[in-house]
Formats: sequence, structure tokens, C-alpha cells
Amino acid sequence: MVANNNLLEIYKKYREGRLAHAYLIETNNLTNLMEDLKELIKALNCPEEYQTECSHCNLCNLINKNNLPSLITIAPDGATIKKQQIEDLKISFETKPIYSKYNIYIIKNAEKLNASSANAMLKFIEEPTDGIIGFFLTNNKDVIIPTIKSRCQSLVVTYESNNILEKLNITEEEYKNYQLLIKVYLSKINSSSFISNKDFILSKISERKDIETMFKIIFEIFYQNFLKNQNKEYNEELINIYQEENNSKNIKILNIITKILQDLSYNVNIELLLDKFVIEMRNLNG
Repeated sequence: MVANNNLLEIYKKYREGRLAHAYLIETNNLTNLMEDLKELIKALNCPEEYQTECSHCNLCNLINKNNLPSLITIAPDGATIKKQQIEDLKISFETKPIYSKYNIYIIKNAEKLNASSANAMLKFIEEPTDGIIGFFLTNNKDVIIPTIKSRCQSLVVTYESNNILEKLNITEEEYKNYQLLIKVYLSKINSSSFISNKDFILSKISERKDIETMFKIIFEIFYQNFLKNQNKEYNEELINIYQEENNSKNIKILNIITKILQDLSYNVNIELLLDKFVIEMRNLNG
């Protein structure tokens, strides 16, 4: 059965007949969560008493191979989740499931719902249909549209990992490239020289997801600085990219980066966000 205690609570609610129609799950590891969710979905749909090594039916095999018709996973199509993806989901769930108890949908990176897709999704969950369960997955539930959030049962599922490559789902080579870029970038920001984000950053990485990854690494750098200054265990490799001894300043910078990451999820102009970051960082330097 599911190892994660928070997901296990969902199964307990199911056994008590108190299963919610939609769950908003914040996680620090989407890959691990997806694997645990599969185990939960097997248990929720099992025609008998769920066992991890069961050979009585084909349900688990279909879920493992992502071939269960009543289990639909939606991920961003490009930068956002499109309205048509939600409309297609509605059509798919107009009929009752054949192989399982429930029709289940998973919205990966739910913060990527745009205005039209979120509105379509809202209409889908405002008047929930019996036999349909939804899971909205995100790495930051604070940026989920409030009307969606208010209609979901919210929980946090975290996984222990000090490996930033796993956290960000990037390769060693990609990480090294980000390191070099960030080291020079932070140095330039903290100097008085002019910096053109368009020429310096956007000439090297222009995709929104890559900019987002860059800021997540910058966040980790200042968070590790914060831990070091609190005499707690920290990642020395990240500290070596940039060191900041002022903990009050670390906290302010972490707040700035958090807001930048939120704005990135709202599709705000990237160049304007980068300019905002430089201005606010320099303001902290006086």
C-alpha cells in the first residue's frame, strides 16, 4: 500500500466512505508523487482487498502501463494547460468506467491552468459527479487559482531529498551550466555595472520553464545561506556559488524570488520579471 502517510489518509477516508471528489496536493517531488498516486489509485479501484502483489485482475497492470481508460493524466501543453484538454477530459468521463470503480483524472502542474482552462475545470468540479475523483498536483499551492483551491481538499506530500538534480529533474550537465550562469549573474547584479537581461540571460535561456528552473536554483542558494547562518546543515556546493552572510537579507531575497516564481506561473512577461528581480536585488544593496 502507499507508503506516504498523507496519501494513506485518503485511503482511510475511502474505507470510511468519506472520499472527497477533488484533492489539491502540493509536493516537492512530482515523480515520486505520481508513483505513490498510482498505488493509491490501485487501492481505490481494487475489486477485492488490495495487495501489492496481486494477480487476480488486470487493473494494476493497466495502471502501471498508463493504459487504464478511466485514468487520465493531463500535463501542460507547452507553457500552459489548454481549455481543450479539459473539454476532452469531460467528454471522456461522460460514461461510467468499465474496468474500475472510479473515473480518475490527474492534473500535473496544476498551477499551469490558464484562465480559460481553469474556468472550464471550475465548472467541472463545482457540481461534482459521483464516481469521478480528481487530483491537482503542484509544487506551490499558493499560486493555484482560489476558486479551484476552495473546492479541493488540500494536503502536502513531501519527500526527503538533498539532490537538487532530482528536485528539478535536470541533468548534471544542465546543472553545471545553470551554476556558471547564476554565479556570473548574481555577481553582475551586485555590482554597479549596467546589466541587460535580454542580452545576458535571455540570449542563453529563453524558455519559461528554464527561467523558472534558474530561479529555483537561486532560491536554493539563498536558502542554503540561510541554513548556514542558522548553524544548521547546509549544501556547501550551493553556498559556493554565492555567499550571503546577512540572514535578514537572505529572508528578503527568498521572498523576492518566491514572488518571481509565482509571477512566472501567471505567464507574466519574462523580461519584465528579470528587470524587476535586478531592481529589487539592487535596492537591498542600498
